[in-house]
Amino acid sequence: MEFIKYLIDLFLHLDVHLNEIIAQYGILAYIILFIIIFAETGLVFTPFLPGDSLLFAAGAFAAKGSLNENYLFFIFASAAILGDTANYWIGHFIGPKIFHKENVRLLKKEYLERTHRFYEKYGGKTIIIARFIPIIRTFAPFVAGIGSMTYSRFIIYNIISGAAWVALFLYAGFFFGNIETVKNHFSLVIIVIIFISILPGVIEFIRHKYAKRIEHNS
Repeated sequence: MEFIKYLIDLFLHLDVHLNEIIAQYGILAYIILFIIIFAETGLVFTPFLPGDSLLFAAGAFAAKGSLNENYLFFIFASAAILGDTANYWIGHFIGPKIFHKENVRLLKKEYLERTHRFYEKYGGKTIIIARFIPIIRTFAPFVAGIGSMTYSRFIIYNIISGAAWVALFLYAGFFFGNIETVKNHFSLVIIVIIFISILPGVIEFIRHKYAKRIEHNS
């Protein structure tokens, strides 16, 4: 329960926490931000870490001069691409064993199954589409590594989606994060970003449940 409260506080007051990191660690803040994005994209056990919202918040701080937006783009894009690459190979080597188990500590099989359905519907484009959807973003490269995609094809989608994802949210924060209305309602803006990010996944989940119910009743 305490951990959940901490996560909620982290997301709702991301600007405050990021400001503390910058003030306390200075240039080392870049390394911390790299690690967070790498873990969010590269480790199937940490899909709860901030992704879209962190990119937006970092962009807003770059607009104030606290961080450099060009350094951030390189650092975040590298973290996102390397994270997905690590996740792919983790999935390649240990994924098949995990995927066929009913219960795995710290890992919900339903996330894997939901991501697998994305592959069935969108094929290789899943890597690009999933990059913009929390949770699915973390599990897509893992499932790709299990056997859905060759690495040579995966890395192309990985680079394109990683650069596009970082550019969209980082520069959105850079250009809009310091508008007075956004600054005064930063927590609300973060909630909206999270809501918009998860909306496609929610719609897909509802559609799947509805289709399953129709199939069951027919």
